[in-house]
Order: sequence, then structure tokens, then C-alpha cells
Amino acid sequence: MKKIALFPGSFDPFTKGHEDIVLRGLKMFDEIIVCIGHNSKKANRYFDIDFMEKKINETFENIPEVSVLVYNRLTAQLATEYNAKYVLRGLRNTTDFEYENSISQVNRDLNDGLETVFLITSPELAAVNSSIIREVHRYGGAVDKYLPYTL
Repeated sequence: MKKIALFPGSFDPFTKGHEDIVLRGLKMFDEIIVCIGHNSKKANRYFDIDFMEKKINETFENIPEVSVLVYNRLTAQLATEYNAKYVLRGLRNTTDFEYENSISQVNRDLNDGLETVFLITSPELAAVNSSIIREVHRYGGAVDKYLPYTL
């Protein structure tokens, strides 16, 4: 049976840290679906969701095991639809773990058998954070070195 993992997030924007998690995840999974979700806690996106879908697709255009989709439902429901048994998440610090652990437990409750796999962020990318990148970009700072594509 094919090992399929979902990699959900708002990806506003998708960073080199996210790319690193996907590439490392491919050592464990046969297929990874990058799932750009509509986050109900974020009223407005900074980068248009269709633009981000295009940029992520471009990032992995030569890696057929990675696909991208936009979704607006529970990740646990999406996993059932795509026959994914795993959720892939990256952790930069203990704050990330506390937040992601709670989500993982609810996902498993909603979809019995859905396992979350956590990868610790590579040290050189630990400071890369979408919120910081948005702020730097908003005020005209250079952000390309944090992104696997150009804006």
C-alpha cells in the first residue's frame, strides 16, 4: 500500500523551511500532498492563495511524488478522501510542539488511524517563519533567500 502523507498549512508564504520538510518527508513517504488550507484564524492572507499554489507547484515541478491542492475542510476529512494515513508537520521549537500535538490528537480522534509525523526543522532554517517573512516583505525587505522561488 502506498504511504501518502498530507502536509497541511496556510503557507503564507511557503518557505525554504517548508520545502525542507517536504524533501525530507519523501524519504519516508511515497507521496506527499501539500495542502494549502483556509485558516479560519487568519482573516486575510498576505499572498493570494492561487499565487501560492502556483509557486509551490513550480517548486516541485520535477518531483512527481509531490502534489499541491487548496482545501477548505478538516484535514482529517481530507485524509480520508485522499487515502492518506499520515500528516507531516515540521517543528521549530517547543511552542510549535504544544500547538501541533493538540491538533494531532484531534485529527486522530476524528480519523482513527491518522498518524502525525513530526520532523524537527533543520537548524539553519529554524529562524525562517512565514510571519516574519511577511513583515519583511511588507516593508520592502529582501525575502528571496528564505523562499524556494522568487516573488
